[in-house]
Amino acid sequence: MILARVVGNVVATQKHPAYRGFRMMIVQPIDPAGAHAGAEFLAADAVGSGEGERVLVVAEGKSAGDAVRVPGAPLDAAIVAIVDTVDLEGAGGPA
Repeated sequence: MILARVVGNVVATQKHPAYRGFRMMIVQPIDPAGAHAGAEFLAADAVGSGEGERVLVVAEGKSAGDAVRVPGAPLDAAIVAIVDTVDLEGAGGPA
């Protein structure tokens, strides 16, 4: 899984049938402290996240399709959780 922040969304009037009912979000990988940790990419939103929220992303193809309950969907990534807090070791508990 990848810790990321939602930085935008993509609106498409024409899309693959497997994407119907899902918003496509642009996510920026971050480290536990919130610093950028990689290039932005698209992920199907399975949990109703919004811009600025920290999220967990599954980026394993088959796992992404399973996460949105569309096995075999042509997906590379899916948002599967909205992160409330991140506790770093030594600052309130284990990471």
